Amino acid sequence: MNQVGEFVHVSAIYLGIAVLVTLALSVTVPSLRLQSQQIHSALLASLRPDTIQSSSSFAQVNDNMLAAAMPSESTAPGGVDDQAVGSPEASSVTTSPVPAASVAATKTVPKSEDAPVGFFSYAMGAEARNLSIPNVTKAQSQALRSYIARKYQIAYNAAGALIKAAFTVGKEQHLDPQLLLAVIAIESRYNPFAESHVGAQGLMQVMTGVHKDKFARFGGGPVAALNPIANIRVGSQILKDCIKRRGSLEGGLACYVGSGSSGDGGYGAKVLAERRRIALASGIPISRK
Repeated sequence: MNQVGEFVHVSAIYLGIAVLVTLALSVTVPSLRLQSQQIHSALLASLRPDTIQSSSSFAQVNDNMLAAAMPSESTAPGGVDDQAVGSPEASSVTTSPVPAASVAATKTVPKSEDAPVGFFSYAMGAEARNLSIPNVTKAQSQALRSYIARKYQIAYNAAGALIKAAFTVGKEQHLDPQLLLAVIAIESRYNPFAESHVGAQGLMQVMTGVHKDKFARFGGGPVAALNPIANIRVGSQILKDCIKRRGSLEGGLACYVGSGSSGDGGYGAKVLAERRRIALASGIPISRK
């Protein structure tokens, strides 16, 4: 009888604990879900044009890929010092109208005055509609998005929007898009809000204080540097000018990370190794531009 009584007593205790845990979870889980939704909304709000006062050129696009709110510009190469020191000259900006077919295929591209729709948010929405990338098959695009989303733990649509930005900007700057994706991977692991102890910010860890003139066309200020598309555009321009100045890809990467002729601490090797992994995962050949 004593054993039966003890069993009943212990069972009642565990049952009570289970009830308390169930009640606690029913209260806390919805609260956590609400908090995560609020954080997500706040992050998207930071990318909206009501916080980034873009110029009119940033609101325009120049081909089918740019229907996903990728701004159109062509940069004139100029002398640029290393990323860690010096200040490059501002480049010229040219725009072209949105093709009617592109607009009809998606929807009207948002302009800076069309708050609260943000450029990157629009790009993610366009990505959800599976806009294609020229010269990249659907299978390759999906493999690339899956690799980046899985390895760097970011949303699939966000990975697609960043990939489109890299391929668009790479075409404009005559840089291998997978090189840009590799630089982003090594610099920030695809965290658009990353910041180093020396003040490098965003996906490509641009020294915003040094290159603030390049962000002027995107509204300027620290918020512009944290805009994913603006950061990729400015970072790629710096990388292109570094490669031109040093005369080689390896030298350009050393310049980009702010290293002198004595070496880059293995930075270039890391970027090129990640580019090879990206190309292997996607099946997209490495561009030798």
